Amino acid sequence: MNDILIIACVGLTTGITTVLFGFGGGFVVVPFVYQLLLRQPSLENNAMHIAVATSTAVMVFNSGWASDKNFKAGKLSMPIIFPLFWFIATGAILGSLISGILSESLVRVLFIIYMIVTILDCVFNKGFFVNTDKRYLSSLAIKGGGITIGCIASLLGVGGSVMTVPLLRRYGHAMKECVSSANPLSFPVALCGTVTYTINGWGKVPANAFMGFISLKILLVLVVFGLIGIFISQRYIPNIKDKWHARIYVLLLILVLISMLF
Repeated sequence: MNDILIIACVGLTTGITTVLFGFGGGFVVVPFVYQLLLRQPSLENNAMHIAVATSTAVMVFNSGWASDKNFKAGKLSMPIIFPLFWFIATGAILGSLISGILSESLVRVLFIIYMIVTILDCVFNKGFFVNTDKRYLSSLAIKGGGITIGCIASLLGVGGSVMTVPLLRRYGHAMKECVSSANPLSFPVALCGTVTYTINGWGKVPANAFMGFISLKILLVLVVFGLIGIFISQRYIPNIKDKWHARIYVLLLILVLISMLF
C-alpha cells in the first residue's frame, strides 16, 4: 500500500513537472521506481531496465496530453519544433536499438553521467539563466543535436527535454517556449522507446502484469495521477518569471541526481 501511495505521488509530480518544466516523467519516475524495485528480489536484477521502460511509456501519455493541450491553446511554436522533431525521432530509433545490448549497471552509470553533464552545461552556459537575443537554430544544432538528443533520451528513458530546453535557451528562447516545445519533442522518443523495451524485454521479467520491461501496474498509477498533475498545473499554478523558471529547472535536476547517487 505504501508503494502505491509513493508511486501515486510520483505520478502527480510528473504531471506537474511535465507542464512546468517539460519533464515527460523520466527524471522523476526513474529514480523512484528504481529504488522501489530494488526491494523486490524477483525484480532487482532488472530494476533499472524496468524503471527506464516504464518511464518511457508514461511519457507517451504525459507528453502527448500536454502537447495536445498546448496546441489547442496556441502555445506551440512550429518553427521551433520542426524540423528538429524528425531528427530527434531518428535518434530515438537508434537509441532504442542500442538499449537492448547494454547491461543494467551500465544504464544506471550512463544516467548519472548524463545528469552531471547536463547540470554543468546549464550552470556554465551564461545564456541559460540570462535572456539573450533569439536566433534560429543552426543546421548542426538541428541535425547533430536532434539525433544526439533522441539517441540518449531513448536509451535512458528521459524524454530529451533536459537537452532540448538548454539547447533552445542557447538560442535565446524564453523558458515558456522551451518547455512547451519540449513536450512534443519528447513524444517520438517515448513512442520508439516504448515499442523497443516491450520487444527487448518480452519474457525476461519473472512476474505478472508486465509488457516486456514495462510494469503495467506502475504505469497505470503513474498515468492516472500524472494526468491529474497536468490538470492541476494548467489550471491552478501561476506563471513563473523566466529567471526563476530557469533556476528551479536546474535545482530539480540536481535533486534527481542526488536521488540516483544515494
